[in-house]
Amino acid sequence: MRIALGAGRIHVLPMVVGEGLRLAVIGLAGAWLVGRSMPNMLYGVKSIDLVAFGVVAAVLVASAVLACSIPARRAAWVDPVVALRED
Repeated sequence: MRIALGAGRIHVLPMVVGEGLRLAVIGLAGAWLVGRSMPNMLYGVKSIDLVAFGVVAAVLVASAVLACSIPARRAAWVDPVVALRED
């Protein structure tokens, strides 16, 4: 729809990927806060292991970029006339 209204393809890709990454970052922040609030419930385990959290964060961000870039590329290359006819 944005391409039909005049947005360039170069603007659609970062917008779609950025929205997906924003959700991933919100999820990571929520996980960090929940992990920080649970030290009394854990016995013999640190609430936040920085190495494990960093690896999981890297995998989550990489999968979010991949999961968002495929539909973003498809959305950027759709013909605006065809998109408007289907909606």
